[in-house]
Amino acid sequence: MTPTTVIDLGRQAVEVALMVAGPLFAAALVTGLVISIFQAATQINEMTLSFVPKVVVMFITMVIAGPWMLTTITDFMRRLFESIPYMIG
Repeated sequence: MTPTTVIDLGRQAVEVALMVAGPLFAAALVTGLVISIFQAATQINEMTLSFVPKVVVMFITMVIAGPWMLTTITDFMRRLFESIPYMIG
């Protein structure tokens, strides 16, 4: 296994991790922005007001995007395991 192969595997793993985490991060970011604008407009400074909606939206996002996330991770792992004989030899 050459250093180039290791770097390429690491790059692919980071790409897959970012692709899978992206929808959850985006949902949390948008929810946090909306809640913070609401809190600034109404001058309500309650910590649970920002935490609970983020958790709910991230759960909903995971339910909607979950099958795609699982398929993406499974495909990456399958490709990784299938390429083991070529990496060793």
